[in-house]
Amino acid sequence: MARCQCGGGGCNCVIVAGENTTVTGGGSTANPIVVSAHVDCADVRPCISAGPGATYDPNTGVVGAHLSPDAGNNLVLDPSGGLFVPTGAATVSTGCGLTGDGSASSPVRARTGTWDFPCDLDANAGRVFCDSTGVLRSEPRGRTFFQQQSTTDNNPNTPVPAVYPTQIADHSLMFTNPDNCRDMFVICETELDIDFDLPPGSGAAWGIVGDEQGRLSNTGSSTQFDVHAQLTKVFRLTVGPGQTFTQHLYVQAGTGFGGAQYNKVQSLIRAFGIIL
Repeated sequence: MARCQCGGGGCNCVIVAGENTTVTGGGSTANPIVVSAHVDCADVRPCISAGPGATYDPNTGVVGAHLSPDAGNNLVLDPSGGLFVPTGAATVSTGCGLTGDGSASSPVRARTGTWDFPCDLDANAGRVFCDSTGVLRSEPRGRTFFQQQSTTDNNPNTPVPAVYPTQIADHSLMFTNPDNCRDMFVICETELDIDFDLPPGSGAAWGIVGDEQGRLSNTGSSTQFDVHAQLTKVFRLTVGPGQTFTQHLYVQAGTGFGGAQYNKVQSLIRAFGIIL
C-alpha cells in the first residue's frame, strides 16, 4: 500500500508492502520501484466450480471429466487420461421390428421371421421401402374392383337377319383401373337375352361376338311370342395401371327364316377386377 504525508505545497509517499507483496527499488529513473505480488493456490480455489460434465476437487484444485455411474454408460478414461468409448461397447435398446444391442457381437438389425415356404425367397417374397418421412412401407396393398352395366333396347318387331352373324346391337361398359402402380386382372362376364316372336315354321339364332350360343325354332301350329333364353359368356383381360378400358358386347343374330322377328335386346356386363 502507499502511505503519503502532505504539507508545504507537496506530498511525500512511501510504498509499504503488504501480505504476499514485495517492493524493491528506490524510485529513481535508474532504480524504479517494482511491486511483486504472490497469490497462493488456496486463495484461488474457492473461485472455481465444476460445470456439466466436469468434476472439481477444491482440496487439490484438480478439474476432471465426470463419468456417469449409471448402468449402460460405456465412456471410460484410456491409459493416457483421454475420454474413450471401446469398440463394440456402445449398446442401444431396440423396439418392435429390430433386434440386437449395437455391440460387435450383436449388431442392430431387422427382426425377421423364418421363410417356411417351398418356393424361392428371392423370387417370391415381397419388399419393404422407406417413404419420404423415413417410415417403413410395404408393397401396395391388394385391391379388388367391381362394376357392371345393364342395358335394355326395346325395338319394334324387326325381322331376324338371314345371315349369321349379323350385329344388331353394341352394348358396352367403360371402367378404369383404380391402381396407378399395377395391372388389374379382370374377369369379365356378359349376359344376353333377346325376345323373339316365332310364327309356325320359323326360327332364329343369336350369340355374342361371333359365337352362336342359341337357336330356336317353332315346329308348332301357332305363333310363339317373346320367346327368350339368357346366355352367358365369361373371359379375361388385363388393364394397365390407371388405364380406362371399354368392354363391348357385340350382340349378333341371324339364321332367321319363316318370318321370325325380335323386339327386345337385354344385356348385362360385369367386370371383376383383382389387383395384386
